[in-house]
Amino acid sequence: NTISGHFTKLYLPYTDITSICASGNLVVCCAASATKTNEIIALDLLTESCEVLKRSNQLEIDPSYLSVPKSIEFPTTDGQTAYAFYYPPTNPDYQPLLGEKPPLLVKIHGGPTAAASKQLSLKTQYWTSRGFAVVDVNYGGSTGYGKAYQHRLDGKCGIVDVDDCTNAARYLVRQGLADAHRLAISGGSAGGYTALAALTFGNTFKAGASYYGISDLAALATDTHKFESRYYDRLVAPYPANANIYQARSPLYFTHQLSCPIIFFQGLEDRIVPPNQAEMMVAALKEKGIPVEYVTFSDEQHGFRQAANIKRALTDEFSFYARIFGFKPAPLA
Repeated sequence: NTISGHFTKLYLPYTDITSICASGNLVVCCAASATKTNEIIALDLLTESCEVLKRSNQLEIDPSYLSVPKSIEFPTTDGQTAYAFYYPPTNPDYQPLLGEKPPLLVKIHGGPTAAASKQLSLKTQYWTSRGFAVVDVNYGGSTGYGKAYQHRLDGKCGIVDVDDCTNAARYLVRQGLADAHRLAISGGSAGGYTALAALTFGNTFKAGASYYGISDLAALATDTHKFESRYYDRLVAPYPANANIYQARSPLYFTHQLSCPIIFFQGLEDRIVPPNQAEMMVAALKEKGIPVEYVTFSDEQHGFRQAANIKRALTDEFSFYARIFGFKPAPLA
């Protein structure tokens, strides 16, 4: 209450609430949860009644097939703690073999100072319904954990994010929740950069996927839009005065260190991450005889928007992991 200064708990079936508009006792907002996609709701503060005004889709999914995330915290570099949402594999029609640990997919949000959300993601459920565990990492720099946590990424982009994603996977292996020999990492744009850096500069992951991932950090400093201009002066270092730091953290300049199977997804009209960045890394892996796939979309830019392309990328990524990890995907219905 803005007049009395008192707080009142409201018990709602949502975990993510955004875009709040209030007038008198009426609140309208966008809300979601681990089992609900975005809905526009109207909340009467006097009666605490809630009305759904509009749903983002009309899908009805049996809740027994939905993996509900658990918030986890885990130890990371320099005695710090990092955070993530862990999704166990969930499908009532199947059971794992006795003693088998599931493959793990580490997901990385973009931003990079945005945050992973608990709201229902059908892309995440695609993986968990097929036997994968998923961990959506809110590495140091992500919002939602306080100012000090967000500033943990200052000057350390490409270090803190990589360490936290790697340590999330190691933590789940130690907890018996993931197979150490079937760890994969996947991200897009800035998240793709973190994935490529983890695969280039480390050896924890056994496979990975880069969606229009940035392999040359300087591209983030020079080819971004006006709203984010100078953004990476804080996250990496002022550019171009510190161009050497950008190069030292760019996977593009260390392709000789790559030794892990990767699938690349690239829009051929992408001006932020030109196709040649992915092509140079693909060529390096092919030269070493390491399994690699390069999937292009002639009609996509930076970020895929067409449903058919999004579906193909998802199924191709799954098929790639199946080949690397040695299992046969069930035929599509």
